[in-house]
Amino acid sequence: MCGIVGYVGSQQAAPILLDGLSKLEYRGYDSAGLAVRNGTEETEVIKAKGRLKVLFEKTNGGAAVPGTCGIGHTRWATHGEPSENNAHPHMSDDGNVVAVHNGIIENYQELKNKLLRKGYTFYSETDTEVAVKLIDYYYKKYEGTPVDAINHSLVRIRGSYALAVMFKDYPEEIYVARKDSPMILGVGDGESFIASDVPAILKYTRNVYYIGNLEMAKVSKEEITFYNLDGEEIQKEMKTIEWDAEAAEKAGYEHFMMKEIHEQPRAVKDTLNSVLKDGKFDLTDIGLAEEDIRRTSQIYIVACGSAYHVGVVAQYVIEDLVKIPVRVELASEFRYRKPILDPNGLVIIISQSGETADSLAALRETKAQGIRTLGIVNVVGSSIAREADKVFYTLAGPEISVATTKAYSTQLMASYILAIEFAKVKNTITEEQYENYIAELQAIPEKIEKIIEDKERIQWFAAKQANAKDAFFVGRGIDYAICMEGSLKMKEISYVHSEAYAAGELKHGTISLIEDGTLVIGVLTQPELYEKTISNMVECKSRGAYLMGLTTYGNYSIEDTADFVVYIPKTDEHFEASLAVIPLQLMGYYVSVAKGLDVDKPRNLAKSVTVE
Repeated sequence: MCGIVGYVGSQQAAPILLDGLSKLEYRGYDSAGLAVRNGTEETEVIKAKGRLKVLFEKTNGGAAVPGTCGIGHTRWATHGEPSENNAHPHMSDDGNVVAVHNGIIENYQELKNKLLRKGYTFYSETDTEVAVKLIDYYYKKYEGTPVDAINHSLVRIRGSYALAVMFKDYPEEIYVARKDSPMILGVGDGESFIASDVPAILKYTRNVYYIGNLEMAKVSKEEITFYNLDGEEIQKEMKTIEWDAEAAEKAGYEHFMMKEIHEQPRAVKDTLNSVLKDGKFDLTDIGLAEEDIRRTSQIYIVACGSAYHVGVVAQYVIEDLVKIPVRVELASEFRYRKPILDPNGLVIIISQSGETADSLAALRETKAQGIRTLGIVNVVGSSIAREADKVFYTLAGPEISVATTKAYSTQLMASYILAIEFAKVKNTITEEQYENYIAELQAIPEKIEKIIEDKERIQWFAAKQANAKDAFFVGRGIDYAICMEGSLKMKEISYVHSEAYAAGELKHGTISLIEDGTLVIGVLTQPELYEKTISNMVECKSRGAYLMGLTTYGNYSIEDTADFVVYIPKTDEHFEASLAVIPLQLMGYYVSVAKGLDVDKPRNLAKSVTVE
């Protein structure tokens, strides 16, 4: 969740660190800090509670902090409340070691007790301070190198970490280590960069190294040297980030979320075209051969949050088209129920960042059982992308807003593609159906554009719902899966209590919550289920609900029931989620704007959940 940046070179470090941290604000944080070395002089540490602008003002935009080597951090509180004392960077008692850390150290109390017995004192409530002083302890005990000290420390730490560490005796070097928390290292002309996510350094370089799990590195302005956990030097291959730096900027939009809503037609089209060649799907680059598909007897989809909602849609589509069983699993629950997996099954892990802690853990559990894995991820070189047997990259580009839009849409497209190709290979659809489905997918980007063009009408309605206390989203089948995502968008950025229900379940308890003025949003895109959901909406209206309907053009009879209706273009019913979700994204966005909230950085949330 937290953000890390680091710089060593010839330029003043602090402004670069602040700029990098500003690109990571979307990850969520409650405090921020910098540590900068000015040659052989003492390390200057500046910390601030609250938004990054407080730290910016405190350092005059970094200009007041001299030095060409430094680390920065935005903290999300796990151990210890949000405060200046608990903010990173943290320092050893004598200032010998300074570090920032993402992740959670599970055995920090045990380590802290050991260090207390060795005479160390503690000023914060954080697990990170424990890690800093443990490194300091081993550095002094064995009188070795920073790599030795970090190595001795990490074998005693249980949990996850991305660490950036500076040592007093090595004023122009930063040492990093990683386990289960993301980190990349960038290389420039006589300078090096450290970041927990790509946008922080895109402005400065697109040449990067991905540091692997249980690996360390020494970062200087001339070079980056990598080590394994035994301290042995290892070689890494440099990669090039294809994203443009401009893609991570707002480009004139008021919020990243609105920019990313508008980018969905392009992102969906790019993802489709990445595997569409001469009118047919070619999954060669993904690594899925026809034999792999034929022997797949069951599919397990494992994900969190919006990616899980993609999985629910995919379950309906794959089971209907491919005729094999599909299970959708919450990644945070997957490991703990000790899943029994079909040896011929395929586990699909869906994650925008490719670093989601629970999804990554589920992937590793699956691989330990010898089951084939496929990652659907957006970030090239991310942990899930590297560790999955096969990977389907969604071409959404950088997504900055915490509330996902274009990543969700590209994940849907990837799921449709897999469903159609599996169905073709397993002969559960005809060649004519195959071609028709592809044609329907090719038409989706333009249809999304048409929905976005009519956004002012949704804005008008959303403004009237700014004072809503509760909202219920109801639908059946794929419409229920759409409701799950629409409800999440509403609650996460507008702070309106909202729930999604399978419409047929209303009478099993939920309808007792309906009272005068309660907003009920019915999603009705599935022809076979249209009349049943209409009946459920009528039941809500008779108890005082205010009804919004979301359906396809032609279903005008809904106006006899609903108080407000949004129409979307028709597509094949399997793929309606791609269109129906757009008005719900806009609805959540405009309610949030009407309430004057921070759309891109909602309270208590982070973009990438990299700790359990």
